[in-house]
Amino acid sequence: MSAFTLHDLQCFDAVARTGGFQTAADALHRSHPAVHAAVSKLERQLGLSLLDRSGYRVSLTDAGASFHRRAQVLLQEMHSLQVHAQQLAMGEESELRVVIGDFCPRREVLTMLGAFGSLNPHTRLHLHAEAVGGPLERLLADEADLILHTVNKSDPRLEWLDLCAVPFVPVAAPGFLGFAESKSIRPEQLRPYTQCIIRDTARQANTADYFMIAGAHQCTVADQLMKKEIILQGMAWGHMPRFLVAQELRDGALLSLAGRYLPGSVEELVAARRSDRPHGPAAQRLWTHLQQAAAQLRLPEAL
Repeated sequence: MSAFTLHDLQCFDAVARTGGFQTAADALHRSHPAVHAAVSKLERQLGLSLLDRSGYRVSLTDAGASFHRRAQVLLQEMHSLQVHAQQLAMGEESELRVVIGDFCPRREVLTMLGAFGSLNPHTRLHLHAEAVGGPLERLLADEADLILHTVNKSDPRLEWLDLCAVPFVPVAAPGFLGFAESKSIRPEQLRPYTQCIIRDTARQANTADYFMIAGAHQCTVADQLMKKEIILQGMAWGHMPRFLVAQELRDGALLSLAGRYLPGSVEELVAARRSDRPHGPAAQRLWTHLQQAAAQLRLPEAL
């Protein structure tokens, strides 16, 4: 078997992702014949048929799908190596990719990040918002340099900094339930009532249920603020970060359903990054900045 080149793999990956030679050529800024020739050469070198060309759009054969999964790992590693080499050559990263999770106290977190940006004007923070399993998926896929969310602290691929604890409490609007609120509400009593949950932005399905009541009707939303508004309007109940509903609990606009059988939870908000990847000087300064700022981080309800 002849050795194939990085160019061959890049062309094959682009065709596999876009479903066509012309779209792959456009994405790679190469000519259609060049991409076609590279993929055909790769197939000859491997002795495999990687693409099914019988349809309107090309598709992967079984062998092609298996090969593509492995090729993507190599290409991602090559991309990371190229980025790291550029960072070493420049001495500074021009951009850091930060993913903010769905239960972050936004004002406080953005204040911390904004302070870093003011001190490091040559490094742009590219911010994304993700929910539930999305932040960790982006980090492990090398689509983020840092996430602000919760993680499994025993994962050897990660290193983390504690930022703060975020209590979650089950809440409903007064009169939403057809029975008196008490500290002894059981989950099965809530099954007839709509439960509002956050939509998971992870591309791969997450098996965790995150307080979901089996068999209950659900409405899904993209963020905690929309979830809060739906609950306030008496359209559903759900678990909310306490700092987001502290005022409404105090003035009676929302009622806590927490008790023996619905205890809520406490999530640990952390800053996390890969422990098995190199980090440039700007990334290290951001890490140090968050470590120092975490000591002053206070949730709104504690102010």
